[in-house]
Amino acid sequence: MKFTIYQDSRIGKRSSNQDRLAYCYSREALLMLVADGMGGHLHGDVASHICVQFITEAFQREARPVLPDPSMFLSRALTNAHNAILDYAFDKNLAEAPRTTVVACVVQEGFAQWAHAGDSRLYVLRRGQVAMHTKDHSRVQMMMDQGLINAEEAARHPSRNRVYSCLGGHHAPQVEFSKRLPLRDGDVLALCSDGVWGPVGDELLATELNGGDVMTQVPKVMDKAEELAGASCDNLSMVAMQWHDDTTLPHGDAVSTQTMALDNFTTQLEAFERTTQSPTARYDITDDEIEKAIAEINSAIQKYSK
Repeated sequence: MKFTIYQDSRIGKRSSNQDRLAYCYSREALLMLVADGMGGHLHGDVASHICVQFITEAFQREARPVLPDPSMFLSRALTNAHNAILDYAFDKNLAEAPRTTVVACVVQEGFAQWAHAGDSRLYVLRRGQVAMHTKDHSRVQMMMDQGLINAEEAARHPSRNRVYSCLGGHHAPQVEFSKRLPLRDGDVLALCSDGVWGPVGDELLATELNGGDVMTQVPKVMDKAEELAGASCDNLSMVAMQWHDDTTLPHGDAVSTQTMALDNFTTQLEAFERTTQSPTARYDITDDEIEKAIAEINSAIQKYSK
């Protein structure tokens, strides 16, 4: 495989960053995912972190160096991540389980397959245009489907952040799976939270990611999202990958997995860390809370790591 990949996550104007994202690749398979946590003090952070860490560790166990069935992997990994979040809530005696949206994508043998729950999106950009993107599991998307509102009205609707499918919570997630998509040279797969796609929209997102490599363009998209969102800027996260055919000249920052050992992995996962940076933050997370949260996360994950 040959590809260029870059990820970035920012706190925006919130008091903490509840987004988590990661990518991980073996010699012949690549995983990318973004999760947007929902909940109060620490809980949204925990839900998104359990989701991302669990799915990444499952990929490392099974992609040796390929997944036997990427679609089945995504189904099993998302379901078990959901159950791990519920176990965490049960062990902590929480009145309501923390929740997180998720979008996860596997690239293998020149094909991409993805799954999502909620309103974190995957975009396929081809020749500078949005070829497709995931359909949000949200109240405003349902209203748009019914012809009750248009896209402009949806962007400012007071229920625009209400989702009906997620990991965690009282109900099993309604996970939507894609068909296998054959990748072409230059295709970009961009996974992002609503803090990115909400302010910039599809057309501007495609424009900002076009005309350069993802390592320079992703920060530009993030800058534009922060600028447009202003004082109401949400957490914002994106991981983007540009695919390169074997026949093309390698990009300077491109990854080539040809020489990797069969049992090796490269992983980039945002750490669970102190993310309250604003002087107007409503709360602060101590180092002891972080250590305790990490231990509880690992305990929840272990029950489903088989």
